[in-house]
Amino acid sequence: MKMNSEIRDPGLWESGETKIQWVKSNMPLLRGIEEEFAAEKPFKGVKIALSVHLEAKTAYLCRVLAAGGAEMYITGSNPLSTQDDVAAALFHGGLNVFAWYNATAEEYHRHTSRVIEAGPNIIIDDGGDLVNLIHNEYPEKIADVIGGCEETTTGIIRLIAMAKENKLKFPMVLVNNADCKHLFDNRYGTGQSVWDGINRTTNLIVAGKNVVVAGYGWCGKGVAMRAKGLGAKVIVTEIDPIKAMEAVMDGFRVMKMTEAAKIGDFFITVTGCRDVVTEESFRVMKDGAICCNAGHFDVEVDVATLKKIAVETKTARNNIQGYRLENGNWIYVIAEGRLVNLAAGDGHPAEIMDMSFAIQALSALHLVKNKGKLTEKIIEVPKYIDRQVAERKIQAWGMEIDKLTDVQEKYLNSWQS
Repeated sequence: MKMNSEIRDPGLWESGETKIQWVKSNMPLLRGIEEEFAAEKPFKGVKIALSVHLEAKTAYLCRVLAAGGAEMYITGSNPLSTQDDVAAALFHGGLNVFAWYNATAEEYHRHTSRVIEAGPNIIIDDGGDLVNLIHNEYPEKIADVIGGCEETTTGIIRLIAMAKENKLKFPMVLVNNADCKHLFDNRYGTGQSVWDGINRTTNLIVAGKNVVVAGYGWCGKGVAMRAKGLGAKVIVTEIDPIKAMEAVMDGFRVMKMTEAAKIGDFFITVTGCRDVVTEESFRVMKDGAICCNAGHFDVEVDVATLKKIAVETKTARNNIQGYRLENGNWIYVIAEGRLVNLAAGDGHPAEIMDMSFAIQALSALHLVKNKGKLTEKIIEVPKYIDRQVAERKIQAWGMEIDKLTDVQEKYLNSWQS
């Protein structure tokens, strides 16, 4: 095995390669960007550290960046979402990979540390672990960093907190805030992939069940919409009165979690916060209630407390753990409370991640082109990138849209018209 890699089994690469080629065939935006990068080599001499859920779509993004000349250092952003055959395929293709499925806390820390120790110039993060690590444990590496890109809401929350305390030392592009990311990835990607994970893991009917969705941001909207489409009776819990109103007007019941806990069959947390489903709710849940999490970290469903109050545990099915309480009721948790769509599924559809990863690739390019010129630490995705991705997607679909005439443009930009 290469000195600059740490993977489970290099011999799995053929299976991983098949997966990568499948998603590549369904990601036309990235294919076009790969061709451009290969011709122009904009990342020549640039080291990129990447921590994103290590499955086939992420692997293809890594190859696109490598085609642009980048020296890639790759790890996963969740111990249960890494696919060992995909990691092996990247390793077989000559990239530096440090990740394997079901890594312990020590192994996960070692793997993320290895990509930072390489001295990256660009950081592509999903949840903020790399940014947090370089600031707290490798401050001597910060001077080499041009900037980075953050994939998800949870990571952006951490970045904003760092920036408020003047702790963030380099520019970070908030990829998740791009319209072509959160309006599609978060809503349609999360909505479909969460139910893919739940359905393949439980093999239970959704129609007629009470589904409790905690959080009605873009991800929660997608999960609730798909649950409704499957025939569920959807209940939303929220802390934001405006989002609660949205849920009501979208046709869903809204109530507090402690009340929803009494009638829910499925519980899906999508908040980015912690302690959303807690002991108070566990104790009033019906026998057979199923909990899972679609937020980034495994702290939304308080599994640690559930383990403490359980009088018996069992593996009910692959990736489903059962906990019996004193009242005799069994409560089930999918994928240990980690991201259900990745820890119990294959993540977002390829066509969705095509847009999200196109934004990642072009945002990384924006950072390199503007090295030393970006004074702000928190940067929104430039509008030209958002628009370029949308235009490429429309073109890939074989569609055309109208354009403003000069007269129309003048009309819209004149206060005297």
